[in-house]
Amino acid sequence: MSTGKVIAGILAGAAAGAVVGILFAPAKGSATRRKIRRDGRELKEDIVEKFDEFIDSLSEKVNKVKKDVSEFAEKAMEKEEEVEVEVEKDLKTAKH
Repeated sequence: MSTGKVIAGILAGAAAGAVVGILFAPAKGSATRRKIRRDGRELKEDIVEKFDEFIDSLSEKVNKVKKDVSEFAEKAMEKEEEVEVEVEKDLKTAKH
């Protein structure tokens, strides 16, 4: 299971628990609705923050992979050039 799905499941469970707790709390309807709105806004902010952190983390990992692939490709091209030079030397030596 991916980290994103786990985080989403935890946040959804927390939200459901908060709503159930508020609905069964002994308070006036208007106070309960205010509390639900406030808690909903806080939950939304938490979800947005966690999602932004997840996206930032993912972006960092993608950038690292891009860098690693570029470095690998660069080294492979350098090695190819070295092998090419060696082959040309060997061919010249074999002709003489």
